[in-house]
Amino acid sequence: MAKKHTFEQAMETLENIVQELESGDLALEKAMHRFEEGIKLSKFCSDKLDETEKKITLLTGNADGIVSEDPFFDDDVNE
Repeated sequence: MAKKHTFEQAMETLENIVQELESGDLALEKAMHRFEEGIKLSKFCSDKLDETEKKITLLTGNADGIVSEDPFFDDDVNE
């Protein structure tokens, strides 16, 4: 993954790779290359999600530094 991706671009590329691999139309060597690329993109996306989760946790801490782990979405909003 030489170029920089946004999370959304990486997910889109990863979805395309999965479709290519599932089709079974790729030669073995090309399939392995795409698989390796997919693994790198998967790790990139996972790292971005972890980083975002840490930022959200930091931002939701109170003035005393105590973090409460509340659900991101409130189910009562739609009622």
